[in-house]
Amino acid sequence: MNNKGFNWFFPIAIIALLLFFGSNFLGGDSAKSIDEDEFFQIMQAGKVQNVLIYKDTEKADVFLTQAARSEMVKKTAKQNDPFSSLGMASKADYTVKYGDLQLFLQKFDKVKADNPNLKTTKDYGAGKSPFADILVSALIWIAILGLFYFLLFRKMGGGGGPGGQIFSIGKSKAKLFDEKERIQVTFKDVAGLEGAKEEVQEVVDFLKNSEKYTKLGGKIPKGVLLVGPPGTGKTLLAKAVAGEAKVPFFSLSGSDFVEMFVGVGASRVRDLFAQAKAKSPAIIFIDEIDAIGRARGKNNFSGGNDERENTLNQLLTEMDGFGTDTNVIVMAATNRADILDKALMRAGRFDRSIYVDLPELHERRQIFDVHLKKIKLDDSIDREFLAKQTPGFSGADIANVCNEAALIAARNNHTAVNKQDFLDAVDRIIGGLEKKNKAIKPSEKKRVAYHEAGHATISWLVEHASPLLKVTIVPRGRSLGAAWYLPEERQLTTTEQMLDEMCATLGGRAAEQVIFNNISTGALSDLESVTKRAQAMVTIYGLSPNIGNISYYDSSGQSEYNFGKPYSEDTATKIDSEIKGIIENQYDRAVRILTENKDKLDALANKLLEKEVIFREDLEEIFGKRAWDPELTEKPVTNTIPGTKEPDEEIIMKEKEGESEIQAPESPTQL
Repeated sequence: MNNKGFNWFFPIAIIALLLFFGSNFLGGDSAKSIDEDEFFQIMQAGKVQNVLIYKDTEKADVFLTQAARSEMVKKTAKQNDPFSSLGMASKADYTVKYGDLQLFLQKFDKVKADNPNLKTTKDYGAGKSPFADILVSALIWIAILGLFYFLLFRKMGGGGGPGGQIFSIGKSKAKLFDEKERIQVTFKDVAGLEGAKEEVQEVVDFLKNSEKYTKLGGKIPKGVLLVGPPGTGKTLLAKAVAGEAKVPFFSLSGSDFVEMFVGVGASRVRDLFAQAKAKSPAIIFIDEIDAIGRARGKNNFSGGNDERENTLNQLLTEMDGFGTDTNVIVMAATNRADILDKALMRAGRFDRSIYVDLPELHERRQIFDVHLKKIKLDDSIDREFLAKQTPGFSGADIANVCNEAALIAARNNHTAVNKQDFLDAVDRIIGGLEKKNKAIKPSEKKRVAYHEAGHATISWLVEHASPLLKVTIVPRGRSLGAAWYLPEERQLTTTEQMLDEMCATLGGRAAEQVIFNNISTGALSDLESVTKRAQAMVTIYGLSPNIGNISYYDSSGQSEYNFGKPYSEDTATKIDSEIKGIIENQYDRAVRILTENKDKLDALANKLLEKEVIFREDLEEIFGKRAWDPELTEKPVTNTIPGTKEPDEEIIMKEKEGESEIQAPESPTQL
């Protein structure tokens, strides 16, 4: 079947409607035929205005006067002729067939002589051909049908291409990239992601040199699934595949299958694979496949005939159903692989699952190399330093940092983008815009200073807390003050490390308790962070000796459909008690450390009130160097800029299991 063929249903339906409703539009209002006696009676009554005589056909057309036509309309309920107001009807009212022309003319002259007041005239014309009438009618019908086709099949399409037309709603919306339209992105433009690039390069090589693999008995993989956090380069990797592959590349989003009409999604899937098979070998890329690939479950609240499930069923059949043996590879990208259907993830459909993780230190440096090519840089720029200042940043975040640094440099009338522009860009992206004119009462400013000094003190005095970069009490974004840390990039986190980080997070509230003997609402984000960490320790990672080596984490993502908890009420009570105990123990520990070092806490807070922003060197003057961090002490990584500098805010960067997490600043009511 030709999926791009012309659909004859609608033209036939239009013709039938026109023939049914417009039978009287053309040819349905023919002139009435009368004999000679009736004609001369009408003529004697003065109702005939003109007679058009055709010598060859022995017929004559009779045109009545305007008054006679009006009277006839009232009697017969016919529509007025638009030309009748001009004194001459465009269409004959009667047709008279005469026997002999000479006798007819003699009778005409005699009637006119007997009635001198008659103004009837006669004219002569060539005989009409019946084929001419048929030809004129046919041309008019063709023009009408052409107009309908233009309006319905062209103008109402609107979207361009068969997928956007109203009568082609079941067609695929995929954009085709082939030898006529190619993407310029190649693997050279994809920095980092070495493992992922190797996997997809093999797929491209298979399509180019399939005999290299098939002669050894290998089969072409059916699907490749790219999984990872947002902004890590999944779509960019697919663009590179489209730029490198010398085969047709179909690109679309998972939401392109979704439509309000039943059956459209499945129809578009069929049409997409039909086009790909016609151009095979080919690659189909479906971005955000979780829009249609969500797991099918028993708790289906949308009804028995779920359009999304029908689309997914059709996709499963097309990828690996009965008789699928064409060289079509499906690439898909998602950041929610845990909710995808198991049938979609099995071998034979998506044979390979490639995890695209957040970039490491050396990968961030490569990404900076790519994005800094188009930026005019100062000689002082160190890419290694920039990579260290952006832990937990994705490729999209790094691209945004480079662009924001260029904008800041232009705003400050710099001839080139320097180191400070990049540091300001990081602060601007994570912390928000600096609010220099925000009015803060002296008492609140003092509380903010001690709060941030408490964070800095605990993080400096405990072993496993993240090293401090700078502290500020200048409002930025939604925060009144913050501390910026540089978390260690590690893949595993021990219990001691998590407890030390929780203690440092609670240092702000503990400092308020030690200095002011009361607490405020400024520790909201701190409390939220430590609560989630304690919950993870107890219920996910099994780090609580009282609960044991038990994890209630559901990696399949099906727990969101369950209304109950996977443990009893007694266990829930124990979990709540254990979480509270962990947090309170670390809070008491923070209070104890700050009480023992209250003089140093006061010195740090006073310096912070004086300068509004302090750096690592200021803490070394008060506390001395950290004994358990000799490597970082020898090579400190700070953003200290000599000379005058406007106050800068700092953002708390914390470490999660397996990845670095940049935590948002506190709310306006928080410290």
